[in-house]
Amino acid sequence: MDYFSIEEDRTSAYTGYINGTHKWGLPGILGCPGCKASWSAGAKSYPSVDLTSVSSLADFEEPRAEPIEEYERLREMVRPLLPPGALVEPGTELGPLMGKAQGSFGPLVTLNPWVLLMQREALEKLQAQGVRGLKGCHTQLRFRQRNSPELLELEILPVGRLHPDCLPPERKPPCPRCGRDGLSLPDDRLLDAATVPSHLDLFRLEDFSTVIVCTERFVEACRRLNLDGVTFQPLPAA
Repeated sequence: MDYFSIEEDRTSAYTGYINGTHKWGLPGILGCPGCKASWSAGAKSYPSVDLTSVSSLADFEEPRAEPIEEYERLREMVRPLLPPGALVEPGTELGPLMGKAQGSFGPLVTLNPWVLLMQREALEKLQAQGVRGLKGCHTQLRFRQRNSPELLELEILPVGRLHPDCLPPERKPPCPRCGRDGLSLPDDRLLDAATVPSHLDLFRLEDFSTVIVCTERFVEACRRLNLDGVTFQPLPAA
């Protein structure tokens, strides 16, 4: 099986623009007692999560940094509401994508490197082709034009890792308290085949969650159906 990373198509003629964020989120960490770092990632998002049943909903509405104890308290409040296989980190975003949108959009849309949207028709066509692991979630985007498309956000689980051979040999282990590893995404990437899921055709890396990965089955289905809007870059595996 061959793998590809999904990236923005900078040559596309589509003019679509989205200014949005998810409805809720976990705070970042302010001064971890283990590694002393203040940080927030935010590349992991779960748009299917509904927090309306949480009593202290206001705690998830404002982006901010908190002491790690407060982050951990809020994390445990939302954990039962997360989809199976979800991993969380400081800055994890939850709930529907909200904001404004305008212009023309292709069948596949990248809001940024780690958020992938699809028009409903494209999603249904890919599912009919047997592409596995596609879960589209409603968005709350306000369009300026009439006849606006229905854009769904893909909920993409974090699984799979980069191979140790493409990472610094003298890297430090992740912080045992907050989990931060502080590694930068390498330019030359090698997927660790032993960590890749066999039941998904779309996933994001667990250790570098800004990278969305798909299988050749996904790519071939998009090409057969003429679904554009993104590019597919080969991602070798070992």
